[in-house]
Order: sequence, then C-alpha cells, then structure tokens
Amino acid sequence: MSETHDKDNPVIEEVADEPVASAVAVAGHPLHAMSVHFPIALIIATLGCDLFYWFTADPFWLRAGLWSSGFAFAAGVGAGMVGTAELLLVPGIRIRVASWTHAVAAMMLIAIAGMNWGLRLSDESAVLPHGLLLSLMASLFTGLAGWHGGKLVFDHGIGLIISQKD
Repeated sequence: MSETHDKDNPVIEEVADEPVASAVAVAGHPLHAMSVHFPIALIIATLGCDLFYWFTADPFWLRAGLWSSGFAFAAGVGAGMVGTAELLLVPGIRIRVASWTHAVAAMMLIAIAGMNWGLRLSDESAVLPHGLLLSLMASLFTGLAGWHGGKLVFDHGIGLIISQKD
C-alpha cells in the first residue's frame, strides 16, 4: 500500500492512534521481546539434538534433547505469559490483527513444545520418529510466530520507545 492510501483509510488511522508502548518492561525494555530468545534457541537446539541422535545413535543426544525440550517449553510458557499480558494490557496491541495471529501461532508453538517434552518424558525411544517430527513442527511454528512478531515490531512499531533525543 502507498503512504497516501494508508492516510485515507479510516481503519488504519484509528489503529494508528492507539498507544503501542510496552506495559511490561524494565527501564523501557519490553520483557516479551527479551524473553522470546530463550525458547527460540532451545527449540532449535532440540531439533539439533534429534538430528544428532538420528545420525549417531549416541544416548547423550536423548538426554540433551530431553533437557532442551523441557527448558524450551518452560521458557515458552514464561514468554507467553508476558506476551499475553502485553496483548491484554495495551490497546494498540490488542486492536491489531497481526497481534492475534502472532499469539495463536505462539500458543500452538508452546503446545507443540509441551507435547515434545512430554513424549520424551514418557518414552525416550519415541524420539525417532515422533520427537523429530514434533521438533520439526516446533521449528516451523517458531518461524511463523517469529515472522508475525517481527511484523509487529518493524511494521507496527509495537514496543518501541522513541525518545526525544533520537
């Protein structure tokens, strides 16, 4: 869309008028943006553990995958709670469709990560093929949720604080 078209659209004007500053922040730094790095890294690490186990059959990778999947789930729940608080507390976030798309993708990701960890807790021999497939799905949903989260920051300016000094 062109800039002139955006200014003529009453829906975009209404959405643009809502505040988008983070409500859950430390010294102006949004906690959700800071906390999502941990589950992202751990989900990718779990996929790596599964692939290494597939290629080497070394039981070390089963243990490492169990721990990384558990911490991925726990960190995802933490990041999700902060993100949900932002979604509910900030009208400028709540009014945007992209926020809800990001939230649904992230909730699916947390559910998949929890299922992946639960599978490993109940039967570590199920890592191949089911754990590997769950790790692949989690990685795909990480990309999907990350894409929409990035759109919120870069396209909508969610959580950004522009000081007068800038």
